[in-house]
Amino acid sequence: MHVDGIVYADDALIESIRDDQALEQVANVAFLPGIQLASLAMPDIHWGYGFCIGGVCATDPADGGVISPGGVGYDINCGVRLVRTNLLRGDVRPVQTQLVEELFRRVPTGTGRGGKYRFTPAELRRLMSEGVAYLLGRGLAVDSDLEHTEARGVLANAEPDNVSHRALARGYDQCGTLGSGNHFLEVQAVDAIFDTEAARSMGLEEDMICVMIHSGSRGLGYQVCDDALRSLRKAPEKYGIDLPDRQLVCAPVDSPEGRQYIGAMCAAANFAWCNRQLLMWQARECFETIFGRSWQELGMDLVYDVAHNIAKFEEHTIGPVSKRVWVHRKGATRAFPPGHAETPAAYRKIGQPVIIPGDMGRASWVLVGQQGSMRQTFGTACHGAGRVMSRTAAIKHARGRRIDQELAAKGVIARARSYKGLAEEQPAAYKDVDLVVEVVHRAGLANKVARLCPIGVIKG
Repeated sequence: MHVDGIVYADDALIESIRDDQALEQVANVAFLPGIQLASLAMPDIHWGYGFCIGGVCATDPADGGVISPGGVGYDINCGVRLVRTNLLRGDVRPVQTQLVEELFRRVPTGTGRGGKYRFTPAELRRLMSEGVAYLLGRGLAVDSDLEHTEARGVLANAEPDNVSHRALARGYDQCGTLGSGNHFLEVQAVDAIFDTEAARSMGLEEDMICVMIHSGSRGLGYQVCDDALRSLRKAPEKYGIDLPDRQLVCAPVDSPEGRQYIGAMCAAANFAWCNRQLLMWQARECFETIFGRSWQELGMDLVYDVAHNIAKFEEHTIGPVSKRVWVHRKGATRAFPPGHAETPAAYRKIGQPVIIPGDMGRASWVLVGQQGSMRQTFGTACHGAGRVMSRTAAIKHARGRRIDQELAAKGVIARARSYKGLAEEQPAAYKDVDLVVEVVHRAGLANKVARLCPIGVIKG
């Protein structure tokens, strides 16, 4: 190990973490060439491919630093966006079921499912190069959507020509689709406010209805990762890199192999931001149908969109020196503090919004980044609650039960393509997000702003 491994947790969370192979993965990441400061893990840590979910590391190209697809994940730029509304819980209660049914009918969900937005290979390349700005030109976004998306919805290092024909074929009709697994679209109500000033800056107030969207780069991003893992298979041997786990396959940032992956990864990240933009656009249309008013009249403004499976070239202070490093965030969310140049102007005073979804039976959170994140974690916080049960175990645990009826008894209307989808994502499969968020808050990485409770959810 070139550096220490550091895990953010408390006494309660560390008990479940000890039973997971993820701790071994934290140690393995510390072997990567050019790694800086530490191999880090957030409190939602659990086992993943190569890196643990919740894993963070930064590598310095000037120090032989590498780029590793395992530090980004298969679902490149999986992320979360939060949309506010002017509606209150009482406004939605009479049409709660009707609203969820409309969302489930019109928003494509499920494995491999395509949608109404279709792009030719040439259009896809433009979309992957320009990001959300491309949709702005097609009337499917407004200026404030770009302003409130991390990196304005585009990474400049994108090289669409590095994306394979197979990936393009998988992506041509999947931009604007939710997918399956832990991806969701939730209607939520603000349950409690913890920071009045920050909540006001985001346009949030108690009892307000919001929409949270969790999805990524779909089949296109999966294929980009799969292609990269295959093409990088012999790179460690070529460059004399000794790895404790072959799932950490990597290449020096400035090598041809490294540049090839970075270009394709950034292109897939731009696709993912466009995917969430189109999912939000369809949600706005559904609300317009149910409430008979335009989304502008309903106040359906984007609060923020954060990526949580991505590698980005950022400037950070490490010891006495400021460096440009490649920050790998695998199931981890950027949490830049007040005053940071990359935080939107509307949030510069309070810090970047940090969106942390929980499970569909309990709660999700909005926080704001703090200075402690820059000192400790390369400006990073956790991305969710984190699993405590595998999908196989969750299905077994749900045997003989009706998860949809259990959620309905709590006031949550849930729709999914299959029983299996709800069983895998039942609340018991996840850590209590309140405990996870408390660790992040107490560690000074991000401060609590608002807690949101689900009232409707659609899944694949």
